[in-house]
Amino acid sequence: MLGLIAKVIIPGKRHSPLWLTTIFGMLGAIVGNAIARWAGVDSTSRLDWSRHAFQLVAAVVIVLVGDLLYQATLGKRKQRT
Repeated sequence: MLGLIAKVIIPGKRHSPLWLTTIFGMLGAIVGNAIARWAGVDSTSRLDWSRHAFQLVAAVVIVLVGDLLYQATLGKRKQRT
């Protein structure tokens, strides 16, 4: 779900398939949690908006970079066919 939200936030058309966007979103959640822990935002008893913000920012970056890499490698091959 996080990958799809990140895909909607990024302007322009994203070319990576849904399954890859989902994996990028999962990676964004993992990286966002690691950054939040490093920044001192550990688990709390309530909903932790700052940790979710870290996850979302990480997912946006990973989806953007991952889509650019996908276009540079596999995406060009698909366009030729």
